[in-house]
Amino acid sequence: MSEELQTNSLIEQLPLKIREEVDKVASAKKLNKAQKEKLEVEIVKAYNESRFEPGDVIGIIAAQSISEPATQMTMRTYHFAGTAGIRVTYGLPRLIEIFDAKKELETPMMTIFLKSAHNSAEGARKFAEDIVEKYVETLVDTVSLNLGDSAVEMELTNKGRNSTVVNAINEAMKDVAGAKTRGDKIVVVAKGEIDVKELTKIKEKVMNIHITGLKGVNNAVVRREGDDWIINTIGSNLESILGMKEVDSTRTVTNDIHETATVLGIEAARNLMKMEAMKTMQEQGLDVNVRHIMLLGDIMTFGGEIKSIGRYGVAGAKTSILARAAFEETIKHLVKASLRKDSDSFTGIFENVMIGQVIPSGTGMFDLISKIGEEDSEEKEE
Repeated sequence: MSEELQTNSLIEQLPLKIREEVDKVASAKKLNKAQKEKLEVEIVKAYNESRFEPGDVIGIIAAQSISEPATQMTMRTYHFAGTAGIRVTYGLPRLIEIFDAKKELETPMMTIFLKSAHNSAEGARKFAEDIVEKYVETLVDTVSLNLGDSAVEMELTNKGRNSTVVNAINEAMKDVAGAKTRGDKIVVVAKGEIDVKELTKIKEKVMNIHITGLKGVNNAVVRREGDDWIINTIGSNLESILGMKEVDSTRTVTNDIHETATVLGIEAARNLMKMEAMKTMQEQGLDVNVRHIMLLGDIMTFGGEIKSIGRYGVAGAKTSILARAAFEETIKHLVKASLRKDSDSFTGIFENVMIGQVIPSGTGMFDLISKIGEEDSEEKEE
C-alpha cells in the first residue's frame, strides 16, 4: 500500500503533459491497473535520471550537444521543387543563419495554409499566382526606345493588362509626360527632348514599377499534404499574408526569425528558432534533444530582442573581460578594459579555467564552512 502511495505521489510530480501521455498510452494499450503502475514507475525513474542536478554546467552540455553533430552536417542546398535555378538553404549554412540571427537570409520562405473555403487545387493555384510579385519587366514581351518621340515603347505578353500597367506607370512616374496606349503598345513619353542616356534611365525606372502581388514574394509552388493544399513561397511578406482573408493565420509561418519577431512577437520568434533548428538537424539525420535548442533560443531572446551567438551578441555581452577576450578580438577587449579600469569578478567558467582556478560549478560552486573552534570547546566541557 505504501509503495502504491509513493508511486502515485511521484507520478503527480511529473509535468501535466507527461501524465496525459501516460494515460493516453495506457488507454491505447489497454493496460490494467498493475501494468499501468509498473509503467508509471519506469517513467518516474527515467524522468529523474534525465533531470539536471544543481551545479551541472548545462550551458557547456548544450553547446557540445549541438556543435558535435553540427560538425557532421554537409554544406548543401537543394533545388526548390517545380522551379528552375532556385536553391533553398539547408544543412550547416541554414544553422549558421539561425544562430547568427542573420537579417538577410539567403532564401527567405513562407509556408502558407489556406482556410477550408479556399483549400482546393484551383483555389491554391489562383492564390499562389496572385501573391507572386509582378513588375513591368516581368510582363513585357518587347521594349524599345523611340528617340524621335523621346518615348519608351513596350508591348506586353498579355494585352489585357495594358490599362493596369498604364495606370501604375502614371501613378509612379511623375517626372514624365505620361503613359498611354497606342494600338497594342504602351508608350511612356518624356517631358521634352532628351538624350538616349536619360531615356534609358526612364526605361529602367518603368521596368521596376510594381504592378501586382506582394512585394518580396518572388515565386510560389503549390503542393498537397494530406487534406491541405499548401503554398511554399520564395521570398517572405508575413504581415501582408496574414491579413489576407484566404489565409489560415494560425498555421502560416515564415523562416525569417526577425520578421516573425516584428509581426508576432519575441515568443513566436523563439518558437520558430527552435522549429527551424530542429528541422535542419533532423533533415540531416541528426538526433539532438530539443531542450538544448530551447536553452539556446532562451539565451538569444530573453532580453526581448533577438541576439546572435557571436561577438556582437551573446558572447560579446559577457560580463567577464577574459571570457570576451578568449572568444574573439582578444587585444581589443583587454585594451578597452584597461582604459576603463574594469575588473573581472571570475564568476564564470571560462575565466577560471584560463587562470587555473576551480570553476564555480559542480562541487566547485560550494564553500565548506567548519566551526572547529566551537567543537573543540564542546569536547573539553565533556
